[in-house]
Amino acid sequence: MAPPRLYLDWNATAPLHPAAREAIMGAIDVFGNPNSVHGEGRAARAAIECARRKVAALAGTEAGNVIFTSGATEAANLVLTPEFRMGRTPLRLGHLYFSAVEHPAVREGGRFSRENMTEIPVTEAGIVDLDALGLLLGAHDKAAGLPMVAVMLVNNETGIVQPVEAAAKIVHAHGGLFVVDAVQAAGRIPLDINRIGADFMIVSSHKIGGPKGAGALIARGEALMPRPLIQGGGQERGHRSGTQNSLALIGFGAAAETAAGELETRNAAIGALRERLEEGMRRHAADVIIHGESGERVANTIFFTLPGLKAETGQIAFDLEGVALSAGSACSSGRLGESHVLTAMGRDAKLGALRISLGFSTTEEDIDRAVAAFAKIACRRRSAGEAA
Repeated sequence: MAPPRLYLDWNATAPLHPAAREAIMGAIDVFGNPNSVHGEGRAARAAIECARRKVAALAGTEAGNVIFTSGATEAANLVLTPEFRMGRTPLRLGHLYFSAVEHPAVREGGRFSRENMTEIPVTEAGIVDLDALGLLLGAHDKAAGLPMVAVMLVNNETGIVQPVEAAAKIVHAHGGLFVVDAVQAAGRIPLDINRIGADFMIVSSHKIGGPKGAGALIARGEALMPRPLIQGGGQERGHRSGTQNSLALIGFGAAAETAAGELETRNAAIGALRERLEEGMRRHAADVIIHGESGERVANTIFFTLPGLKAETGQIAFDLEGVALSAGSACSSGRLGESHVLTAMGRDAKLGALRISLGFSTTEEDIDRAVAAFAKIACRRRSAGEAA
């Protein structure tokens, strides 16, 4: 009998955490419309507001600053817009600046036009170039509107932690708004929107063990808000219309509470597993390249190139060994292609890279199985090279 498959693609999505499953099943009969005033509606509303408090706590802020959405992509499209209001006063954003390693949901620019978007370069280490950011903002034409800057906290491919606090200071010194994609950071490093200095932060339910179909745009305060992306009944205090997905949000809240509560112990254990895996990889292939290892990374991510092995070939080879991993981001409908992150870092993207990402249920036995699969694939690569 074949062993069970090994899941090592947690950056793409996490399995549903038992706490989230329990919360969802416990609320399965909370069927009322949360916008209705009767008892059933009030029960649903109370459950959603409880979830909102838990998500807010994960980000170090108040519940009133959390706008629930259908996911991180919608949250990005909501906040990336030239049109804001400061209270009742319209506020115009003239240009979007985003780092070269951003997720496609940000790289597409939301509601900004292409001519009003500029990419911020990164260093060879994959870190946003703060000097370049300062120069770009120094040359920004404020007559066309204020600048908006988007820099992710943790890169989804490399796991590299970006210097967002330093970036925030530069942005605010030039009168701009700062947006932080914290999707891959949530549950892996502490989040505090005020300490970071972000005006807005984006998080996702299914990356932390909650259900798919839920996410949030988190603001530093309630005065400044983007023009709604979805209009209608005025739900989410007028910021996002449409009846809320109660069960998904309840699961999201449970996952957020668990991620915050287990962060320190969970990541210490995951970091030890990653070290074990990287040691095993180097033992079987001394030429393996681990991208971003010279800088600060979250504990769970390895983005590596095995010279002579194409990314798509490697992904299929691991899959045949019963190991699920990815060739970079899983955000493009399963399409494989060159990594824009490697290109931005000045690496040869044609070499390709594979991403292993660990999670709360990964074990030492899983790591040993992954090392064994890696050893087989590395051996076949050598044999193929020798035969050629």
